[in-house]
Amino acid sequence: MHRYFYPRLSTSMSGVVLTTLLALMASAQQPPKPLEHVHEDATVPVKPGAMGVVYACPMHPEVRSNAPGKCTKCPMPLELVKPTNTAEAAGLPALNAPAEAGGLRLEDLERMALEANPTIGQAKALVDAAAGRAQQAGLWPNPTFGANGEHVSKVTGGGAIGGFVEQRFITAGKLGLNRKIALQDRAVLVEHQNAQKQRLLNSVRTLYYQALGDQLLIQVRTDLANLAMRAVFVSQELANVGQADKPDLLSAETESERIQLELVNARNARERTWRQLAAVLNIPSLKPALLAGNLEDFPRLDADQALEAIYQDSPELRAAEVAVRQSEVSVRRAEVEKIPNLYIRGGLRNNREFGEIGPLGPTRRRGLEGIFDVGVEIPIFNRNQGGVKAAKADAERARLEVQRTRLSLKARLAAEYKDYKDSSMAVERYRTRILPKARQAYDLYLSNFRQMAGAYPQALIAQRNLFQFQDSYVAALVNTWQRAIEIQGLLLGGGTDLGMPKSMGEPQPASGGNEH
Repeated sequence: MHRYFYPRLSTSMSGVVLTTLLALMASAQQPPKPLEHVHEDATVPVKPGAMGVVYACPMHPEVRSNAPGKCTKCPMPLELVKPTNTAEAAGLPALNAPAEAGGLRLEDLERMALEANPTIGQAKALVDAAAGRAQQAGLWPNPTFGANGEHVSKVTGGGAIGGFVEQRFITAGKLGLNRKIALQDRAVLVEHQNAQKQRLLNSVRTLYYQALGDQLLIQVRTDLANLAMRAVFVSQELANVGQADKPDLLSAETESERIQLELVNARNARERTWRQLAAVLNIPSLKPALLAGNLEDFPRLDADQALEAIYQDSPELRAAEVAVRQSEVSVRRAEVEKIPNLYIRGGLRNNREFGEIGPLGPTRRRGLEGIFDVGVEIPIFNRNQGGVKAAKADAERARLEVQRTRLSLKARLAAEYKDYKDSSMAVERYRTRILPKARQAYDLYLSNFRQMAGAYPQALIAQRNLFQFQDSYVAALVNTWQRAIEIQGLLLGGGTDLGMPKSMGEPQPASGGNEH
């Protein structure tokens, strides 16, 4: 049976142990403070003139000094601390001022992403290419100039030599319809460009709040690791005076090792988040840095209002609506395809053949002559029946695509809002019920121990539970923010993917369709 430390020791060694334990508990007299945005590696202000050198206790990081010495809360010697996580260390000299004022802001990261992420430039290039195709689609075909000759012979000195110009005339407004189709193509790509911008901002915001949660989680787990180390120290002292068994000490040591591993995992997670953020920002030299922000002030969302906002602003839905208008123009274009274009050619030639023959033979050459050709295709067999049928089918598909997109957005919102609601309710439950009760339990156990009416391990367990609840609270906050970003960001994700087609289709030929 385990034996715990109660105020029944009467030996002088027991008095020493009690004094030691009470001194150790001095650092834990106050329950953990409500979650603040304390950043890992953030340094405590020291006296002026000594900013370059700081010493801290490995068990009590809050104890710091400008000179070597011993901790005021335990016998551990102070160790040199090297300040990190400045904006300069992050490779962002342009953001020194915000970092020094309290950390990198979300607005700074968004600006950097919009300026450096290559997908923004790619999206713009696709829009520009579509604008060029629209310009090209409405241009008239160029005229053709040429020369011709007939029956040219050196022997006879006859034949005709001349020149001509020919032009194809596009009828029924085919070129204008071609340009309208291409302009609608560009409009679709503009909506995809807007979607890519929103997608990129969503990725930056998601990673920002993940990084903010990571650094807060590291602070919570660091405090929990320090608590576990103190528990090991107390267990060792109790074992020295015969008030704790070997299993007590082993349990405390294994618990401390487990918590240290969780702290390492949290730091690794922070490194991963910052590497992902560096990829989205296109800044390979980016290092983990101080972030400024309020993780607890998450937006409150209503499902019906969110759905209405998505229907109104979603680039996906707007692109589908543009595609409907484009398909309607394509139907008109297919219907006028059967109207034939005109092929006209005219010119002059010098006919060297003799036109009149008298008694003595040819008397005069023919001379200059005018020539012309007019051609038109008669739509007897091919009236573009299949093209019209295909265009109407595409138009119907485009109209149904609008409905499908609305249903898809509604279904995706339902899943995201469910996760948002779960996380936000968990946040409120932790904030208003679980954490206050855990803090009250810790206060009571600590008060009993200080009054020598309770066991020290019970106080440690209560404090550990409080820290673990804070750990879960941080995770719920991060998830709530990420779901809210996805909803407010019009359900668009994947900032490093272009998320748009390379081309929205080929333009109609400049000839306007059928030829002579």
